[in-house]
Formats: sequence, structure tokens, C-alpha cells
Amino acid sequence: MVAKKILFITTEISPYVNDTEMSLIARKLPQGIHDRGKEIRTFMPKFGCINERRNQLHEVIRLSGMNLIVNESDHPLVIKVASIQAARMQIYFIDNEDFFHRKALLHDENGEAYEDNDERSIFYVRGVMETIKKLRWIPDLVHCHGWMTALAPLYIKTYYKGDPCFKNVKVIYSLYDDEFKRPLRDDFAKKVQIEGITQNDVEEIRNNPDFVALSKLAMKFSDGIIAGSLNVNPALIEYAQHKKNALFLPFQSGDTYIDAFDTFYDRLLSEQVNELTS
Repeated sequence: MVAKKILFITTEISPYVNDTEMSLIARKLPQGIHDRGKEIRTFMPKFGCINERRNQLHEVIRLSGMNLIVNESDHPLVIKVASIQAARMQIYFIDNEDFFHRKALLHDENGEAYEDNDERSIFYVRGVMETIKKLRWIPDLVHCHGWMTALAPLYIKTYYKGDPCFKNVKVIYSLYDDEFKRPLRDDFAKKVQIEGITQNDVEEIRNNPDFVALSKLAMKFSDGIIAGSLNVNPALIEYAQHKKNALFLPFQSGDTYIDAFDTFYDRLLSEQVNELTS
């Protein structure tokens, strides 16, 4: 039997950034899923706070070299890789001097969100998609963690839907208590709209691209939704519970979530999924 392939896209992974709920899940979950017989790939942004020498990052020349257009500007895509030896797990990093060389993750030294977080998110998600295409690695399921990955379900189900790497893939979005306070820039929806994406596709973020709107956009194009945090915004939990044609998994405790997620993956990938979501 051929092992199922799971792609993890996350904002944070321990030990490359400080331990948080998300970074610890993104560190332990892929290893646990691999130990349960599935093939994995894991991606995160190469934030400037990550010490490349200490963590033994190196550029993958054969994957780098592409330029991605974001808001009509070209940005070089650089791919780096490192290994977590204890977990026998490789991590791919999406890098770009314009977006990811500052020392903090998403906020400046005053705690203010970076103004270009919208474009950083677009670049990151598209960078992952293009790297998967170059790897010619076809995932069965994509699991997205954190709002910075929220555009992945949209892009996979629209722009990349005809690509052999993504045309049959299932997508899961995990909701976390990582709410940003200030909405993204007003023209975010316009920047997101590349070929094959209509105004109706991005209706949720056209007028007020705040955290709730962006999360609903992610869930709109997802096949499965998971409550990754105990204290997720109640409006988002309600939306997830009532969304048609999607499976929902409530919050799971730290000692059970890997087995619960693995079972959820299998359920989503089973031939009976259409009956489960009808």
C-alpha cells in the first residue's frame, strides 16, 4: 500500500522560533504523522530571527531562482532547507530579502503588525505551491496552520486546481488563537486576485480584510477544519460547525491530538467523504 502524502504549511515551527502552541504542534505533528506511516513535507517562512549557521540551513539551488509577482512587483523566491535530527525531519523554508529578513516575525519592536503582512502572506503561500511543483511531489492532503497560511485553500482550489500536484488534493485549515488586531490593507483582495480567482471568490475580504474575514475565506475553500486552539474566536467555530461539505474536528488535548488528527486525515481521504459531508 502506497503511503499517503501530507503537506504541512505553517507560520511557526519550534525550535526555529520561540515555543508557542502553534510552533510546538507544527514540530510534533509531522513527526507523529510520519511515525504513523505517512510521507510528509513541512514548510515555514525563513524569518530573519532564524540563525542559519546554528540551525544549519542551506539554500537549495535547484528549487530557487523563480520570481513571484506580488502587487505588480517581482520578488525572488529562495528555498532553504534544514533538518531536525532528533525527529529525522526536514524543514523547507521560504525566503526573500524584501519580506523575511527583518528580525521579528509579524510585529515590529513596538508590537505593531508589519504593514506588508498581506504581501508576505501572498508570497509565502505561493512560494510553497511553486516549490511543491518543482519538487514534483504530489500531496494527498495539505494541512495549513495559522492565518499566514489562510490563502492556501483559496489558491489550491482556484489558481492551482488544474495542476497535477494539486488537482485531487484535500485541504485542512487549523484555526488558532493568533488573531491580528488591525485589518490588512484595503487592497488586499485585489492583490490576491491572480488568474482564475474572481471577485466572488474573495468576497469575504473585499470590504474589511480582518482576521475573522480571512479565516472565513480559508474555511470557505477547505475540505476539513480543525480547532487548533482551545480559545478560538466563537464566531469562527460556529462558521466551521455549520459549513457544508467540510468536516470539523473540535479542539484536541495535547496527549491525543496526533492520533485524532491522523484519524481525521484518513476520514477525509476515504472514499466515503462525500457521504460524510452531504
